[in-house]
Amino acid sequence: MYTREQIEQHIWDYIDGLSTPQEKLMVEKLLHTDPVWRSVHEELTSLHTMINGTDLLEEPSMRFNRNVMEEVSKYKIAPPASSYINKKIIFGIAAFFLVTILGLLGYVFMAFDFSSASGNSTPLINTKDFSFDFSKYFNSTVLNLFLFMDVIAGLLLLDRYLRRKKEKEIGQLHN
Repeated sequence: MYTREQIEQHIWDYIDGLSTPQEKLMVEKLLHTDPVWRSVHEELTSLHTMINGTDLLEEPSMRFNRNVMEEVSKYKIAPPASSYINKKIIFGIAAFFLVTILGLLGYVFMAFDFSSASGNSTPLINTKDFSFDFSKYFNSTVLNLFLFMDVIAGLLLLDRYLRRKKEKEIGQLHN
């Protein structure tokens, strides 16, 4: 007569109070007379009470938004880059490169023979006084030593940077 799904639908409507008065009378009559309807009703009422007894959807507290915003406000906002970059270091690096470029240009101009451009036979600058033999000082051993020292200095700077970064993170966690 009725399938299991139809029985469950009628009983759910009866439990939830959605059935019409005629359906309500029919369900009550079948609950008193039919054992299948009675067993399904017992299962569904126990399920209904279990569902109503537990909070399936846990709602956040009324102060949830305020609590979150208070936690966020505890952390400091990152300052703009101009406030934490040391301008003295930037100017020092720029000065180093500027002095290096000016020194290189000065040496080139001192070593340059301007006699062919001017047309006279006497050079403007005596280049014999500025002769410098780089091969004595820049051999493979010196170059390897220089590169080794650069690598060590780079690793030390990286270590210092990572330690400061870690200390800042630990400091923020404790605040």
